[in-house]
Amino acid sequence: MIVLAFALAFVLYLIAAIHAYWGLGGVWPGTDQASCARAVVGARGIRTMPTPFACFAVTACLIVATLWPLALVGVFATPFPKPGLAASALMVALVFIGRGIAGFTPAWRRLSPEMPFARLDRRYYSPLCLVIGTGFVILAFNGFQS
Repeated sequence: MIVLAFALAFVLYLIAAIHAYWGLGGVWPGTDQASCARAVVGARGIRTMPTPFACFAVTACLIVATLWPLALVGVFATPFPKPGLAASALMVALVFIGRGIAGFTPAWRRLSPEMPFARLDRRYYSPLCLVIGTGFVILAFNGFQS
């Protein structure tokens, strides 16, 4: 379980770092604000990236989520009892699994039809959310058994 926890934490940390980069004005994987926004947000008609505040808010949430797997396996010290951590990890899992499933629905595609986001979302973003959510589920159930 330690390998899974570190893998989840590492992936979440990388995603957090990318959001911080965007908050600082970075435009990768695009070449300007508009192309980056079309690649990573995909909302209909989007021409600029979200505000730095929004990017940093997501960064903060992801950094907090990074600590959950490490706390569940005892690598990160926390005053919270393991059953509480496991229960909250299931809530985190539901967020990621929900986002992953949403990416494959027609309603989501109507909200975010811009290319290349629509293609990247189905190929990478949504499956990655499903994998992350599944990792949280596995760690949560392991936490309930400990």
